[in-house]
Amino acid sequence: MTDKIFCKLLQEELPRLDAPPFPGAKGEEIFRHYSAKAWQQWQDLQTMLINEKHLNMMDKAHRRYLTEQRTQFFAGADVDQAEGYTAPEL
Repeated sequence: MTDKIFCKLLQEELPRLDAPPFPGAKGEEIFRHYSAKAWQQWQDLQTMLINEKHLNMMDKAHRRYLTEQRTQFFAGADVDQAEGYTAPEL
């Protein structure tokens, strides 16, 4: 397998993930079609949503919400943002 993949989200050839990010068909789809950079962008957004919206990962509705947001993110659609959130400067 090659080290790079044409990322459907970012529309460029980038390093791929080392393995599917989670088990199942969706994890395999992300592994085959999206770059490690796109996955990292999702992880950053997911972390922000969990923290700023005070999501509880024990709550099935909150997990469902994140799954919906992930689907929208990888489809290139608009995703929720936290009201008033400012990303930290690196």
